[in-house]
Amino acid sequence: MEKCGRQPLSAVLITRNEARRLDECLASLAWVDEIVVVDSGSDDNTVEIARRYTDMVFQIPWRGFGQQKQAAVELASNDIILSIDADERVTTELAEEIENILKQGFFASGYLLPRRTFVGSKEIRHCGWYPDYTVRLFDRNRGRFSDDPVHERVVAEGSIGCCKAALLHYSFSGIDDMLSKMRLYTDISARHLFSKGRRCRIFDISLRPLFAFFKTFILKAGVLDGVAGLTVASLNAISVFVKYIKLRELQEADKQTNVIDIS
Repeated sequence: MEKCGRQPLSAVLITRNEARRLDECLASLAWVDEIVVVDSGSDDNTVEIARRYTDMVFQIPWRGFGQQKQAAVELASNDIILSIDADERVTTELAEEIENILKQGFFASGYLLPRRTFVGSKEIRHCGWYPDYTVRLFDRNRGRFSDDPVHERVVAEGSIGCCKAALLHYSFSGIDDMLSKMRLYTDISARHLFSKGRRCRIFDISLRPLFAFFKTFILKAGVLDGVAGLTVASLNAISVFVKYIKLRELQEADKQTNVIDIS
């Protein structure tokens, strides 16, 4: 059923131990028709917080980011989907823009949303982090999440529109949070590369990290973000190095497993 003369909208998100950030995220979605939360075994009060805002809260074992988000999409009642992460907030301006799109008719398969990303209270305006366009608003009949376990994306068939108002992304509270997420993402990425048959070469651990720093700090103008830009560029380089070192460890473990003892 259409609400206020527009197409109905379902907001979907996945969670695991997001109690610290979830309240503000869900509060920014008060205007949508439905909120779907898919949790993967939180042991804090994430689920309790989610149920204050919606009765559409589900527990699904972790499948990887892409499959987990697609599961949330499939549980929604409406075809028009707004996918959001627990560390993101929808601004009043973005909500109004989306409302107008829904009133006019959802003509595109999906819409790119720009994101403003923060480390603590510092907004990162460069480093390739802004405007960081990503498809988050889409028609699930014409688009779906990729199956990638990390760096998932919406794959849509047809034209893609673009919103002007930004989604706020409070990605990291500080350096400890950045390091924690780096450990998680490098582990997932290394395992994904290994499963695809990729192998670590000397180039990957010697030159790739250097280029990652140069690209972020110089080519993407991270230098203009000062110390925060230097931090982001440095952690990008470290992340690339760690990812390929972990891939090398998987290779070595695989070799040991496949050694045939003929003694």
